[in-house]
Amino acid sequence: MSGDRRLQGLALKVGPLGEHDRLLTLLSDDVGVVRLAVPGARRPRSSLAAAVPLTCLDLQVVGRRGLARVRQLRVLRSYSGLGQRLDTLASAQALAELAIALVSSDDPVPGLLEAVLIHLDRLEHLSRTPGEEADLCLANVVQASVHLLALGGYGLPLQACCRSGAALTPPIGQWEWRCSVLPEEGLALGALAGARLQLNPSELALLQRLPRPDLPRRSNGELLGPRPVWLKLLALLECWCRAHLPRPVRSLAMVRDCLSAAPLSDHEPT
Repeated sequence: MSGDRRLQGLALKVGPLGEHDRLLTLLSDDVGVVRLAVPGARRPRSSLAAAVPLTCLDLQVVGRRGLARVRQLRVLRSYSGLGQRLDTLASAQALAELAIALVSSDDPVPGLLEAVLIHLDRLEHLSRTPGEEADLCLANVVQASVHLLALGGYGLPLQACCRSGAALTPPIGQWEWRCSVLPEEGLALGALAGARLQLNPSELALLQRLPRPDLPRRSNGELLGPRPVWLKLLALLECWCRAHLPRPVRSLAMVRDCLSAAPLSDHEPT
């Protein structure tokens, strides 16, 4: 069955298709992740040239079998400001790649598009705010990944030991205490042989706060946790994604490389 329909969503990825066309990967509340041909979008002065990544689009689409085609498009919102900083751009690309890994065609995930847009808004605000540290960008992409994984059905089991079922209650102040990260299973009490990572009480407590809407902060507004801890949590997410998702999220490594090399903020311990 063919016919025109309208789709709204976020352009996650755009690539070449043939000599003059583009292949658009769109995240939509209606159909999940869908791939669309954008005819002539690579030609000079094409009316469809605005089909670029990290842009919210309103589309008129024709065809329901095979590769549907975009006839008209209107830009609803552009996140072009993310490109002003390498760290925010890499983080946004990681979220787009994670969404592609989490959502199947014709199988939308309720709330996922909204969550992606919320976190892109936060990253764009960082990109346009002078003096904001790279640590905030790192924390934002870690928390955003936790949120998207939970919505997509691959959430981290943060409250119970995957081996015993006992509650994961970090004893703050008992610095010899450990829990182990077993990517294929979850988090387990104790320092287990073969664990990919081990978390101390404060690291686990920080991780357990990430499903909340806002980033964890001190009473003075400063971000909780030094950069090495956030990089450790990012490494945990990379392991989890490799173990559970049907396709790798390679951009997370790009985020890690970018933010590992960023200068420390004034209040960050060296």
